[in-house]
Amino acid sequence: MPHGMSQPARRASGLLALAFGLLAFAPARAEEVLPSINLQLTPWTVIAQEKGIFKQEFDKIGTTKVNLIASGAADLLGAEAAAVNGGAIAIAQRMIYPATVHRANGLDGVIIWTSEPSNRYRAPILARADNDKINSVADLDGKKFGSSRISCYWSSPFEVTTKAGLPFDSREKQGRIRYTSIDNAAVAISSVLSGATDATTAHLAAGAFTGAWLSGKLKVVDRSPDDGIYVNNAGRVTYFARRDFVNKYPQVVKAFLAAREKTREWTLDHVDEAAEIVADKTRVPLEVAKFQITHAGEWEFMAGEPNADRARAAIKTFQAWYVANGDDILGERGLTEPQIDAFVDGRFFVGGQYSIYN
Repeated sequence: MPHGMSQPARRASGLLALAFGLLAFAPARAEEVLPSINLQLTPWTVIAQEKGIFKQEFDKIGTTKVNLIASGAADLLGAEAAAVNGGAIAIAQRMIYPATVHRANGLDGVIIWTSEPSNRYRAPILARADNDKINSVADLDGKKFGSSRISCYWSSPFEVTTKAGLPFDSREKQGRIRYTSIDNAAVAISSVLSGATDATTAHLAAGAFTGAWLSGKLKVVDRSPDDGIYVNNAGRVTYFARRDFVNKYPQVVKAFLAAREKTREWTLDHVDEAAEIVADKTRVPLEVAKFQITHAGEWEFMAGEPNADRARAAIKTFQAWYVANGDDILGERGLTEPQIDAFVDGRFFVGGQYSIYN
C-alpha cells in the first residue's frame, strides 16, 4: 500500500483490487441463443435437414428450429442478397463476383466461407442446339446475349468474349455483342429457345437450365479458360451474412458451416440416396437431382478454401481485371483493399476463432 494511506483507504483499495481480480477470472458473457434460423432451400440443405445433420449441429447451441425458405416462382438471381439484407434468411449462397458487387452496392455483409477455385464446366456459353449460326464465340459478333448481370452468367462470358475481342454492351458504350440483363432464369432460357436472344450463360446444374440441357435443347458454344480469371478467382462460391448477424451469432455460423461440411461428405458417399432426397424435397425428377450432385459444374458440394488471405487475393485479382476491362459497376464503386480484407471474415477460416478447419 502507498505510505501514509489511511486505514479506510487501504481497505477500499484492497476491495477494489479484489474486484478486479474476480473480473479477470469471470467467464465471458454467453453468446445469445438463436431459437430458430431461416436458410435457403437448396439440394444440400434439404439433405442436411432430412438426415438430421442440421439438428445435430444446431442443437448444440440451442438453435432448435431450421426453416428452409424456397426461392419462389420468381426465381430471381440476386434475391438471396435482398433476403439477407432484409433478414428473411440468415445466410445466403452466391458466387464471389456477385457477392462482391452486392457489398460494393451497400450490403453490409461478410463472407464466412469461400470455395476452392472453379472449373471450366461451371458457367458455359449456351445456344439453342439447332441454331446452326452460333457455333463459336466469333459467331456472337452483332448477336443478342441475355443473362443476369450480377452473376456468373455475366462474369464468365464477359471474360471469354472480351478476350475474343467481342465485348458486351455496357451502360457507357455499345460493344460488339448486344447484351441484355435478364435476372429470371426461366425467362433467360426461354429467350434462347424462342430465338429472342442468341445465347446465354448458366450453371447447367441450376433449376430451369437442367431440364433444357438434359433434353438436348442446348449446346455449349464455349467455356471459361482453365487458366483464366473466372475459373481461378471470380467463379468461387461463397456464403455470406449480414455483419451484425455474424457478430451476434458466430457460433450459429460455425454450426452452419460444420453442417455443410458433414452434408457434403455424406452426399458424396451416398449419391443415390442423396438424389432421392433432393428429388423429393425440391420436386424435381430423379435424373435432374442426380445431375445436380454429380455434374462437373455443380457448386453445392464444392470443397472449401480454408485460407482467408487466398480468398481475399482472389477478390483483389478479379476486381482489378474486371475494372481494367470495363466493368461499369466495380469501376464506379469497387472495394478498397482494406474493405476486401474486412469483407472476408477471418474468424471462420484457418486460424480463426470460429473456424471449422482448426
